[in-house]
Amino acid sequence: MPVFLHALRGVLPDTAYPQDVIRDVIRAQPELDRLGQRLTTSIFNNSGIDTRHSVVPDFASDRAGLFYDPVSGRMLTPSTGERNAYYVEQVTPLLLAAARAALDATDLAPADITHVITVSCTGFFAPGPEYVLVRGLGLSPQTQRFHVGFMGCYAAFPALRMARAFCEANPDAAVLVVCAELCTIHMHSSNDPDTLIANSVFADGAAAVIVSARTPAAGTPALRMDASLTMLTPEGVGEKDMAWTVGDQGYDMVLSTYVPEIIEANIAPILDDLLARDLALAGAGGAQVDRWAIHPGGRAILDKVQGALGLSDAQLAPSRDVLRRAGNMSSATVLFILQDVLDAGVDGERVGALAFGPGLTVESGLFTVCRGLD
Repeated sequence: MPVFLHALRGVLPDTAYPQDVIRDVIRAQPELDRLGQRLTTSIFNNSGIDTRHSVVPDFASDRAGLFYDPVSGRMLTPSTGERNAYYVEQVTPLLLAAARAALDATDLAPADITHVITVSCTGFFAPGPEYVLVRGLGLSPQTQRFHVGFMGCYAAFPALRMARAFCEANPDAAVLVVCAELCTIHMHSSNDPDTLIANSVFADGAAAVIVSARTPAAGTPALRMDASLTMLTPEGVGEKDMAWTVGDQGYDMVLSTYVPEIIEANIAPILDDLLARDLALAGAGGAQVDRWAIHPGGRAILDKVQGALGLSDAQLAPSRDVLRRAGNMSSATVLFILQDVLDAGVDGERVGALAFGPGLTVESGLFTVCRGLD
């Protein structure tokens, strides 16, 4: 039974920062030595990012906030608890905005939603984001609720697989999946290269999609879910190079400079395994897949994946464009890219998707564009 992604919708916080603004703030922090300042300039200037959105307005304000004092020019050091409280406050409107945008793009009513799956790795509370959606959208109190937490940038894929399983078990199921990440609330000053890289790429955003076995209505595009694969790189490879840990000043993101090389060395056989699950693509290469949505963990990751899989600039364009205009929004990012791919896609085109995260874990999926032409 085919299952489809309907009404992909992404939303961004109102505050947007040009990349050079945050670069200059980071570079001016007194904790940074000369090497840290040089690294900051190089990392930010070569990030492939023009703008990032954030729920933190402090860097555009003339008054001190929780994270920044514009008078002294100092980044402040709120505790992890204070950052998490800010997450709870700020994530709710983003969750609801993304979910409502998805619902408004379909003929489904709130009462039609049978399951809610939320995804986030940038904060925690209970009752959690999935509860917020049920109450805030007026869903049935019997709606089944699930939360995928702390899995990082690839977490949209496990959520989509879970949603597909629900729909295959119950053809009448309509599953609302929402990824919401507030990465910028964990930004802090340090000479550590991993921290500098994290400060340069991560951003805030939320994206929603409705998964169901309903055939797309005429003229309404959707993505048919064809195959998916989860794969760990060989044991011991990448485990310390991409990770989240909880620190005293928020979450510490480890995103080492070795990650692009690890992905480059392992991605081709993983793609072969994914394509082998589809008779039409078995034995083909990545270039034979019409369109691609590749999670832009950073510019170097996109460069390495493009080279390893032999993809064209056109195939990488949607991923690079989302990175350029919105940065890395962790789990939500690949849904933003899939939305752009679907909007431009032609009926019957095949779509490949990849995301990477702690472990080092590679998640992949195959889809088909269905524009509801019948």
